[in-house]
Amino acid sequence: MTEPQSHEVIPSAKRLMKSLRDVGYDFSSAVADIVDNSIEAGATKIEINVEFHGDKSFVTIADNGRGMTPEQIIEAMRFGSDRDYSKEDLGKFGLGLKTSSLSQCRFFAVASRTAKQDKAEAYCWDMDYVEKTDKWHVLSLEDKTWAPVVYDPLKKNTGTVVLWWKVDRMLGYEHPYGEHANKKLISMCRDLEEHLAMVFHRFLTGRVLGRETVRMSINGNPIKSWDPFVRYEAKTLVLPPIKLAIEHEGTKGEVLIEPYVLPSQQEFSTIEKFDSAAGPANWNQQQGFYIYRAGRMIQSGGWCRLRTPDEHTKLARIALSFSPDLDDAFKLNVAKRQVQLPAEYRDAIDKIIQPIVKIARERYDRKDRRDSHASGGNLQWPRIDTSDPSQLALQLEKQPFKRIVPDDAPPQVWTLDEVEQKALSVAKPHEKSIIENVFERLRKKLWGQL
Repeated sequence: MTEPQSHEVIPSAKRLMKSLRDVGYDFSSAVADIVDNSIEAGATKIEINVEFHGDKSFVTIADNGRGMTPEQIIEAMRFGSDRDYSKEDLGKFGLGLKTSSLSQCRFFAVASRTAKQDKAEAYCWDMDYVEKTDKWHVLSLEDKTWAPVVYDPLKKNTGTVVLWWKVDRMLGYEHPYGEHANKKLISMCRDLEEHLAMVFHRFLTGRVLGRETVRMSINGNPIKSWDPFVRYEAKTLVLPPIKLAIEHEGTKGEVLIEPYVLPSQQEFSTIEKFDSAAGPANWNQQQGFYIYRAGRMIQSGGWCRLRTPDEHTKLARIALSFSPDLDDAFKLNVAKRQVQLPAEYRDAIDKIIQPIVKIARERYDRKDRRDSHASGGNLQWPRIDTSDPSQLALQLEKQPFKRIVPDDAPPQVWTLDEVEQKALSVAKPHEKSIIENVFERLRKKLWGQL
């Protein structure tokens, strides 16, 4: 049998690159995609700097990871880079670096150095050059202006620096000078801090198995994790997790569901803690599922069309974690901002959340005063078989939801943020500033600033 005649059809560089600028990122999610790469490279310190200089404004994301050789940088700059992803990698499509960067700027560069290199090398994509030549040409970064920005962070350690310049999508002004443009950039940095504190809160507190604690900063200010489940509050109900076996198109995996019912406003230790727990989108929109992939948050709140947000159920928050081998089952998109619950398991998951929603509603309505004031009790599911969704639904309908305090409960492990919050919750007014100052000095010492 003869092979059919074939013709290689190379896409127009300027047309395709322009189209890929609109994959679906905003500024915060674009930076988060670069942070994913840093974590994958084993970074424990990630520094983000946003500099306002009108139309010469720029952003850098620098890490202390393993770094890349020049050949690896060029491959990473390829659209659809050719690499194998391990089971717990945060990357997937080989597009994140390029699409997230171009969503915000017309010029981006990557500088990197490995332990075997004496100095860093840097390469860039320049849309002005691509539009002029219509060529898929990655350029060496020859502009000496950027040397202090991209090379200085890599003089003493391995790592990678990503530079965004010509940030037309960020500022959105034809002539981005003046106070309005500066204020917009400051507001974007505040939103970015909230976003990273939420999306990477497990990495910031060292709660991802097999990963070291990651420290992040924006313009030199450390990012503190935001725990959507307020586990530092004594009145938070921590429900035992449920494992749900998933099979999709021949791929088997497991989904971990960890339910929480947050304290009502009156039960929070302080009104400041209650306001902080509201989250970036505020209470009603932050209820529901917090979906994690390999420890990284993909979705923050919402019920995935199983129910609608309700003021009376706003205290219910449920962590749902899946591994990257179930990406197709959850229909993960390129920007890693959207997933869907597997259609064949929606009914089973709906049955699981119904008792949780009921408890949250009762706590909000203050109908069960004794339970809502419990200070350490957990809720335990009956022994059930989660391998068959239809049987799971039947078992949950028949068996009660019981409250117990396990005799073999593991000891509580506190993060630094949680210890500080606990100390502040019992401190007298004149003691709070002292505690905050002590913990601030401790953080700086841990960051190597003292």
